[in-house]
Amino acid sequence: MDGKPVVRPRSYFVGAAALIMAGVIGGLGLSAGLNLQRNSNATSAELAAVTNSAPIPESPFVSVVDRALPAVVFIDVRKKATESADPNDEFMRRFFGEGGGTSRRQQRVPSSGSGFLIDPNGRIITNNHVVANADEITVTLNDRRQFKAKVVGADPETDVAVIQVDGKNLPFLPLGDSDKLRVGDWAIAIGNPLGELRGSVTVGIVSAQGRTNLNIFGGTPEYQDFIQTDASINFGNSGGPLCNIRGEVIGINTAINTSGQGIGFAVPINLARHVAEQLVAHGTVKRSMLGVMLAEMTPEMAEGFGLAGQQGVLIQQVMDNSPAARAGLERNDIIVEYQGQPVSDMQKLRLKVADTPSGTKVNLVVIRDGKRMPFAVTLKDKDDRTAAAQPEAPQDDKAALGGLTVRTLREKIDSGVMVTDVEDGSPADERGLQPGDIIEQVGQTPVKDEETFTRLMNAQKRAGRPAVLFVTRNGNGQYVTFRLDK
Repeated sequence: MDGKPVVRPRSYFVGAAALIMAGVIGGLGLSAGLNLQRNSNATSAELAAVTNSAPIPESPFVSVVDRALPAVVFIDVRKKATESADPNDEFMRRFFGEGGGTSRRQQRVPSSGSGFLIDPNGRIITNNHVVANADEITVTLNDRRQFKAKVVGADPETDVAVIQVDGKNLPFLPLGDSDKLRVGDWAIAIGNPLGELRGSVTVGIVSAQGRTNLNIFGGTPEYQDFIQTDASINFGNSGGPLCNIRGEVIGINTAINTSGQGIGFAVPINLARHVAEQLVAHGTVKRSMLGVMLAEMTPEMAEGFGLAGQQGVLIQQVMDNSPAARAGLERNDIIVEYQGQPVSDMQKLRLKVADTPSGTKVNLVVIRDGKRMPFAVTLKDKDDRTAAAQPEAPQDDKAALGGLTVRTLREKIDSGVMVTDVEDGSPADERGLQPGDIIEQVGQTPVKDEETFTRLMNAQKRAGRPAVLFVTRNGNGQYVTFRLDK
């Protein structure tokens, strides 16, 4: 290259032009063959009209809402509360008595929730925490009719309440069968979220069943068997119905998980129906008891007892003079059947016992020393309970294993060693054991002294099993499980 322009022959340009023309002609022909021409505006409008002329299928939830919404109510509650006019009033009262400091006044604190009519005569089911301590209750129907309501009965132990308005021929909801629910079934929540958005409807599925150990704002119920749903539930929905696709109530919307989304909980309607029937009939709920303290039988605990794979509920304490004691049940018995039905969940067993009428003779099967044994127990009213004896705790010599140092008890009790020290970071420390705790058993064997404790712990370690200790603290006993190979 020397920087001079390149001179090309005339024939070069003639050939290039011919090639370009051939390409254009070929492209037009291919376009025509494939019918790639653009539609005119008129044709596009015609196609759109044809597409939108088909009828839109109706949502399956419309008919459910049409039937259910008239029976869902808004509950406005006024509660009396004493309020200080001065935030330092508590400080002043401590020094000057009730009359000192600034004045205190009674005020009515508003709150709200939801509910639903269960008969044409004005009975309404809601949550106990919605109407607890109510001074005044106003119920508003979806058609904006208002009624004053009174509490028929409330049960904090299940968070169920029944209230009554004076009305006739009112719309009401049919109750379904929550025992037939399956995870994945439709769930439709109706209520008044935030106390302002009345008649709101949200849809989801049954996400899980049998949820327990929940801490419920406004009062944690003792008996829990919650339905979990991802149908959106918010404050103000409490007491409203959770319906199935047939418009039947399957639960009472009760709680939400404020740290997550799409996690709400409802009391199963079968449990609520049973409670409501007693509240209407008696104003209160009667429950039965065995007279035992129970513990979940974890896989680790079953392995520690030499019963790997066994399901059941463990008796960790038997009350004196209780139905269980009179029938011969003992600590360490593992309940595996109740009235012919398998037992694998502590909360469900407690519910079954509580719902069985007082005075009923029930049949249990327990595992004791590896053998299945039948027992007949006559239940009694839970209100007639007897406290268990409290062992006391003192002192003597030392032994250590699993991070524990213990002393032999020299009091006149059947068995036990007292924990005097817990090594930081040890398995026992991780499970919360503390100095002063009394270890009464290793596995299912009573501990008479520190030598027995050491021998039993070493045997568990050699066998490669977790240590299962029965520990009492301030008279309350529980099982503690940890591995010794750490």
